[in-house]
Amino acid sequence: MLKFEHVSKIYKTGTFGGKELHAVNDVSFEIPDGEVVSLIGESGSGKSTIGKMILRLIGITRGTIELDGVNVGALKGSELKEYYRKVQGVFQDPFSSYNPIFKADRIFQVIHDEFYPQVSAAAWTEKVETALKDGGLNPEHVLHKYPHQLSGGQLQRFLIARALLLDIKFLVADEIISMLDASTRIDVLNLLADLKTRGLSILFITHDLSLANYISEQAVILYRGCVAERGITEKIFNRPLHPYTRMLIASVPRLDRKWDTEISVETKATPLGALNGCVYAGRCPLAFEKCKQRPPEVEVEPGHFVACWKVEEI
Repeated sequence: MLKFEHVSKIYKTGTFGGKELHAVNDVSFEIPDGEVVSLIGESGSGKSTIGKMILRLIGITRGTIELDGVNVGALKGSELKEYYRKVQGVFQDPFSSYNPIFKADRIFQVIHDEFYPQVSAAAWTEKVETALKDGGLNPEHVLHKYPHQLSGGQLQRFLIARALLLDIKFLVADEIISMLDASTRIDVLNLLADLKTRGLSILFITHDLSLANYISEQAVILYRGCVAERGITEKIFNRPLHPYTRMLIASVPRLDRKWDTEISVETKATPLGALNGCVYAGRCPLAFEKCKQRPPEVEVEPGHFVACWKVEEI
């Protein structure tokens, strides 16, 4: 299980670092073994920052991230290397993950040299081919080619095959299908669903609500680095309670009704919403004086948490 406990990431900005940008602000949630948890929100809400902290690409300012009870932020040396055997990431732009002057399958050789130097070349080739087939690729068609000779979907599956070679326990999937065509998207999603059945835990970072609803057991709605609503995906989508969640879902066109009969998508201007208050208050039609204080997460029903002072009225 991967566990977030009051995690924050603060960047110093402005002249001489005199200002602070709270990219992630006191976030807590859990990702159980063998489950997919979707992290949903607008661009700039802190989704990718959370993924990068899990992968140790950036540091944690406050709080802790634990994998099976081990503090991820304290890992060093051989312990950190062992952590990367269990945790890997796949990102939005597959082309940026490859050096164009090397053949794409060089990433497999790096894995061999760093983690499995004792495995013979013949045995490693067999493992690579098996991983590619598990990822829906024909080794004869994709091996020994440069990145520009492969499609985005093939390169994404290369990265997933790399994760399979390490026999990982946790995958950070950061907008991994946003640059793929529709026919390739469903293949990659089904591959993730298949990996989940094998016990893999996945943090699925997306701004696409339909994808989150399709693939995940739980969802976390993030706004400006804060959790607005989280819990079982079905409960959040069928009964959204936070004004921000309701606005997101109302923004999705529906085939069964007119758009103007949906929940209102207004952006009321208000001076409320300071750093220590509700970050959504500046856009919320329900904002009032108490929103100058940050609302706690309240469990409104089993497996459904909402951070809003007016959740009972909603």
